[in-house]
Amino acid sequence: MSDTDLRPGLVRPRPQRRRARSRTYSATVRTLGPLALLVLWWAASATGLLTPDVLASPAEVMRAVGELWGNGQLPDALTTSLTRSALGLLIGLTAGLVLGITTGFTRLGDELLDSSIQTLRTIPFLSLVPLFMVWFGINETAKILLIAVATTFPMYVSTSSGVRNTDPKLVEAMRSFGMGRLALVREVVLPGALPSLLAGLRLSMTLSVIALIAAEEINATAGIGYLMSQAQSYARTDILAVCILVYGLLGLTADAVVRLLERLLMPWRTPQGATR
Repeated sequence: MSDTDLRPGLVRPRPQRRRARSRTYSATVRTLGPLALLVLWWAASATGLLTPDVLASPAEVMRAVGELWGNGQLPDALTTSLTRSALGLLIGLTAGLVLGITTGFTRLGDELLDSSIQTLRTIPFLSLVPLFMVWFGINETAKILLIAVATTFPMYVSTSSGVRNTDPKLVEAMRSFGMGRLALVREVVLPGALPSLLAGLRLSMTLSVIALIAAEEINATAGIGYLMSQAQSYARTDILAVCILVYGLLGLTADAVVRLLERLLMPWRTPQGATR
């Protein structure tokens, strides 16, 4: 069939072809934004637009990294902060997953729990800091539980939504074959809700870093937040910049971990924007 056989005003459809991109190319493009920011930062410091009392230059920040790493302060602070974040995240993910499955898979659980959880979800977790200090004091328990609360609700919402969207015909078919409730959740519901679960994991991991910053303001004596408070007392903008960059790298690493899990658990999904 030639173009002349088509009706006037119509053209032959041309399907869009996907342009294959290597992982090296994608990784290179992703680094352009951070590199541009680094160049602007260096240029502003070199020309005097940014003075050391406002923000230290990249060279001064690198010297601060060497200083903190050499005296052992940075490794110790990283270990402490990562332990807090990991424990709080583990508690939050477990609670959000269990509650999400309960309300999404059972009508009774939805009627009993969902309205209460949705009410609690609207409370900013930062407003709980004074209350947690009264309840648990200024020890590690308050910090870990604050991170747990912050990470529970994104996982809950994503899990509940994913479970509800599971194909009911598939669930009914498996029930007719005699599959029990726990087996249904494990073999049918959770695999079907996997995209939502990973989306909740991404949000929770990002929020764990944000909550970590808030938690380490609770009279911390160790961790990245403690380094920041010490640097603020002595007006060390180079160490402040190091701590901010560490928090940013933690968030970036969390996002990269979830992306890797998506590739491993859902290899059939194409990367977002791959056809453009």
